[in-house]
Amino acid sequence: MNDVGEAVRITGLTKAFGSIRALDGVSLTVGTGEIYGLLGPNGAGKTTLIRSLVGLVTPDAGTVTVLDCRLPDRAVLAEVGYMPQSAALYADLTVEENVRFFAAVHGLERHAAARSTADALEIVDLSPRRRSVVATLSGGMRQRVSLACALVHRPRLLLLDEPTVGVDPQLRAELWQRFTTMSGEGTTIIVSSHVMDEAERCGRLGLVRFGRMLAEGTSAQLRRLAGVERLEDAFLVLSESPQ
Repeated sequence: MNDVGEAVRITGLTKAFGSIRALDGVSLTVGTGEIYGLLGPNGAGKTTLIRSLVGLVTPDAGTVTVLDCRLPDRAVLAEVGYMPQSAALYADLTVEENVRFFAAVHGLERHAAARSTADALEIVDLSPRRRSVVATLSGGMRQRVSLACALVHRPRLLLLDEPTVGVDPQLRAELWQRFTTMSGEGTTIIVSSHVMDEAERCGRLGLVRFGRMLAEGTSAQLRRLAGVERLEDAFLVLSESPQ
């Protein structure tokens, strides 16, 4: 883990929806500038965990500290970028209008918002489509707009819930290069995925299933712990281990 400080600390986080326990005593720490991957199948609790970091889920037990602030603390959210699994966009606005709206929400003044919007659209390769109405875009392009909205205010903490679903392989590789650059510049990134090749790009991984943290470590450490050569096999082995 990065030794220059903590960006996120979660302790004993528990959340139930009726009879379903989405999170079951999850604890983790993410260092500043780290790319941390939450790896697990659909329904494992990854989305609930990420939503708890932006105050969209109120835990039944446990604590969440983000950028040295104990949640709930609305002020810290100005430093957080969040890309949900389902794009939360205004379908009747253009790509550029959507991104500029989110820039304004985060308090950027007009000229700064214009510059940041242009930069964000360049990152996701949507500058040529900036005047397109979102309703006319493909699912993959909407994902890219959503990512631009999360990036536009240059957050210190970036939360990405399945960010590359529907994105072509070339752009996926380019986005991951960008994430690596951002990490090197001090941005902390937490990304959820069930795609193994993406997980390999993370500095550390948390394997999540049934709302519990099965194991943490680098890809190499997890494979060594499970005694296998492939990360996918490590997940299967560790899922079957007594907790």
